[in-house]
Amino acid sequence: MSARALPILMYHHVSPSPGLVTMSPENFAAQMAWLADHGYHTMRCEDLAAFLGGAALPERAVMITFDDGYLDNYLFAYPILKRHGLHAVLFGVTDWLGDGPARDIAETIVVSTPPNHRECQQLIAAGNADQAIVRWSEVQRMTADGTFEIQSHTASHTRWDKREADPTKKAASLEADLVRARGALGERLGLQSDHLCWPQGYFDADYVGVATRLGYRHLYTTRPGTATTASDPALLPRIVVKDKGADWLAGRLRIYRSPLLARLYGLVRGH
Repeated sequence: MSARALPILMYHHVSPSPGLVTMSPENFAAQMAWLADHGYHTMRCEDLAAFLGGAALPERAVMITFDDGYLDNYLFAYPILKRHGLHAVLFGVTDWLGDGPARDIAETIVVSTPPNHRECQQLIAAGNADQAIVRWSEVQRMTADGTFEIQSHTASHTRWDKREADPTKKAASLEADLVRARGALGERLGLQSDHLCWPQGYFDADYVGVATRLGYRHLYTTRPGTATTASDPALLPRIVVKDKGADWLAGRLRIYRSPLLARLYGLVRGH
């Protein structure tokens, strides 16, 4: 059988440091082991694009995404995904990625405690993103073995609707942001992609217009739901994953693998 829907899971942090949008390494390991043990296939962005165009996917298909590119994704999520042969998408903020050699995972975990979400925000704001965010060399390591692919989460993660009241200036600033991100991904990784994830989940008609004019066709949101062949590529829904074990994920995937159940669940939840 082929998949009727493609659930897109959304993660941010995988870290022993509790905080907002954070999953413990233990719960993440349990969820990934469950996916592997139950025959799930983790899809790439190109698989999603093909599915939206009518191509068949394996019945148990799922997509794993991470927003922002936190260092703990490299330290904790990457080894777990690699161990199970799973694939994930990292939506990186290119201005935050720094240079330097790839850090030794075991050594880094031993000598330092990863910053929590609030501390990461403070480090980035203070110009110390290297302590919170992956380096280009680490992205290259994670993508070289096929465990991760990286896509755009803009260059600056700025909410231009809050910075620029004038619609023309807002659109121009967003365009420059997206162009800079695409240039960095092309220069560093040779990547040319039409996949983009909106920072903080915010977008409006102006945002979508700028992105599509620049050639982005697949736009990832934080709207709940599941992707089907009827989904608008410019309004891709995702599932916020809770810091819970495998049973929680199993229950959600039973819902979101079915377009009908996902729609009914959304009505019950009021979205």
